[in-house]
Parts: sequence; structure tokens; C-alpha cells
Amino acid sequence: MPGIHEECGVLGIYRKDLGPVAEACYLGLCALQHRGQESCGIAVNEDGLFRVHQDAGLVSEVMNHRVLDALGKGNIAVGHVRYGTDQTRGRADMQPTVIEHRKGRLALANNGSLTNYMALREDFESKGFLFHTTGDAEIISCVITRERLTSPSIEQAVLKAMNYLQGSFTFVLMSPRKLIAVRGPSGFRPLCYGRADDGSFVVASESCALTTLGITEIIDIKPGEMVMFDEKGVHHNTSQMGKKKPSICVFEYIYFARPDSVLDGVSVHAARAAAGEYLAKEHPVEADIVIGVPDSGIDGAIGYARAARINYGMGFVKNKYIGRTFINPGEWRKASVHIKLSPVSAVVKDKRVVLVDDSIVRGTTSELIVGMLKKAGAKEVHLRITAPPFMNPCYYGTDIKSKDSLIACRMSQEEIRKKIGADSLGFLSLEAVRKIAAPIPESHFCSACFDGKYPTDIPDTMERDRYSKRLVRVGENV
Repeated sequence: MPGIHEECGVLGIYRKDLGPVAEACYLGLCALQHRGQESCGIAVNEDGLFRVHQDAGLVSEVMNHRVLDALGKGNIAVGHVRYGTDQTRGRADMQPTVIEHRKGRLALANNGSLTNYMALREDFESKGFLFHTTGDAEIISCVITRERLTSPSIEQAVLKAMNYLQGSFTFVLMSPRKLIAVRGPSGFRPLCYGRADDGSFVVASESCALTTLGITEIIDIKPGEMVMFDEKGVHHNTSQMGKKKPSICVFEYIYFARPDSVLDGVSVHAARAAAGEYLAKEHPVEADIVIGVPDSGIDGAIGYARAARINYGMGFVKNKYIGRTFINPGEWRKASVHIKLSPVSAVVKDKRVVLVDDSIVRGTTSELIVGMLKKAGAKEVHLRITAPPFMNPCYYGTDIKSKDSLIACRMSQEEIRKKIGADSLGFLSLEAVRKIAAPIPESHFCSACFDGKYPTDIPDTMERDRYSKRLVRVGENV
């Protein structure tokens, strides 16, 4: 559905012997598809020989049998799914990023956004470095490569590089002999790993990718932790831990992650259901049925119905077979609602409906969905949102770049209600949203998009506009 998008998901695999790492990477990336649907890529390492394939499209479209056969067997692989936070980034910014340097090579897939991207880039460019992308992965790779030239090992180079990186970064990196996983000290984005039955280790943005590969014992990588996998096993380095206060993106629990994932020991489904329960207490209403907007509103609707003691029903059927489209984004926001969602008239007709959704960004989608329910015969539609109003841009990997597109910055809550046509409107309070993922301490969450309290220095205007002067090649889809 149109709305807020997270930038991407990463996956890494290490095994001692050669095996079907490309196929395993494919399956894991399919499980992470919700984190990025614009492009994907896999890099396979066969005893130091790197083979890479990247393309625009869904994992199932890009990584067909011919491509997987060409990637061949290997002992290490890294993969990436991407949602570009800017439409002009095009094919150049696809990941994994591969760097060749004097001491070897590396392939890196990153999730997040550096707040000092422009400062790092300008420093490299002043020394003659030529960049091929506008992505953070290339900057991170360059910093690591610079440190590798004077470090005895790749892991030491990574640790040194972390001192120069600010903002949000969570990456997997493969060298000719090792797989390294890093979660930045602030811990904005999740990362976990586990061991498969065949002895291989798998690292992923979310636990759902590991369970897809049959892994049941899953370990969260902590903010600031580096985990390395090589022929001797698993090695943890915690020297960067505690340098910054954890600032976990609370929207991972509200929207980004898959409901069956467990992030930092907390079930995403349980967190969303708790949000619905808090919402029912904060914004009660007399109604006949509670429904959720598929998919991220369903768990909240279940929680709301349970707390309010109102029947829960399936108010929408979602068409799961709609692929990518090249309709322009403005038209796509409107068209996709009708293409992907169909109200179940038998459930909502002549009913007072509580409609639960995860957020209101521009208001366009909510207006269309409320209108669809009323056309299907709903007597009343009471919209409940499992997040506070979006009031501020995000600099850590979410595509909220300015206040211009945020309806809550232009209208009061009552004006929003009138615009979208709901009979009532209620947002979850900031106090409640910080409690939904207990037992994680409330102070360990980043909620800057709601309250404007950024846990790091924020970029200046030039850094926020890093994509505006990118070269576009003739024939490239943008």
C-alpha cells in the first residue's frame, strides 16, 4: 500500500564448504520482500571469486533459475532488497556494493541512512575519489577500504570505520574468507542471526527470514555489536557497544517489520496488538465491528477489538497478486487502493465500523479507504491510528524527507477528520507508543518523526538533498 517506506533489508550467509548459498539467499530475501520492493541483489563468494547479480523488481522476478544457476555454489553470500527513498536513484544504487582494493575485495549490503553522508563524501572527493552512486553503502565501503589498507584484518578495519559513521547503519559484509555483520551503536534498524541445520550461519534484518530457512534459535545482534563468521566459528566484538544510547526505530514495530518477526526479543504481532489495546482505552467509541487495513493494521485491530470487547471482522480482501507498476506515483497512490483492496460489504453494511490503520501520512489513502467503506454500506466509520501524527522528517532510513507532505503539519486533527470523511479520528498517544514493545525501555526508542527529538545530529539542507544532481543515463527507469 502507498505510504511510509523503509529503505531496505539485508541478509548474509556463511558456510565452511561450498553449497547452494544463492538459493538460500533467495528464500531469505523473499521473506524480507516487505522491506524493499524496488530492486534486489545477491553476491556469492566461491573461495574468493565474487559473482553478483542485481536488477529492478521483486526477488521472484529478478532471481530466476537462470540467474541462480549462474551465481552458482559458494561458501558466503550477501543479499539486499531495496526501496529507494528517492525516485531518481535508479539502477546505480542497487546493492550489494562491491569494492576492489589493493588488499582484496568486499561486498556490502546496508540498511539505514548516514547523517554525515555528505561530509564523508566531500572528504573523499577532495582527495580525488570518484563515486558511482548516491547510496550510503558505497560511502561505508570506502571508509572500510581506507581503514583496511592500514589494518591487519578486515574486522579491525570495520571497527575503525564505525568511528566515522554517524546516523543509522546496519550492514552485512563479505570478504574473500569472512562474513561480518554490524549493527550501528544507536541500533535504529534490527539485525539477528542463527544457525541452520546444515551448519551454515544466516544473518538477516528480521527473524522471519531465518525461520523461513528453518532456523529456530535466533540471536539478536545488539546495538554497536559486530559479529564475524569464519572457518573457526562465530566471533563477537562489543567494543563499540554503549558508545551511544540505543535509539530503536519504534516504527519497526508499528509498520515496517513482518508480524511474525521477533525484534530484540519482542514479538511484532504482540506489539501491534498492544498498540490496538492502548488505542481502545484512549479513544473508545460505540461500534458494531472492528476491522483493520491489510496488512499492518490487522494486528492493531485485533488488539482494539479485544480491549473494547467489540467483534473483530475481515472488512477488506487484499489482492496479493498485483505486481509492480509504472504508473506515476501520484496516480498510483489512488489507483492502487482500489486495485489492492476490496471492502467486504456483507461485513460492514449497516454497521458502525472502527477502522484501524498504522498511520496517516498525506491523508489521500485514508480518504479513499473511508470512502470505500461508506460506499459498501458502512453506517459510520471511526478511524483509529496505531501511531501518533507524523510531524517531522526522518533521517535514518525512512522516506519522510520534509514536513511538506505530512498532513498533520498542515491541518488540525479535526480538519484531517473532515478531509478523510471519517465520523471520528483518534491517534495513539506518544506515551503509549513507547510502551508497546515492553520490556524494551521506553527511553531506548527513536520517535523523532512524532516528537522531533532526534537522537543524533541531523543533516543540513545540502545533505538532505543528496540525490538532486544525480546523473541519469538515457533509457534508465527513474
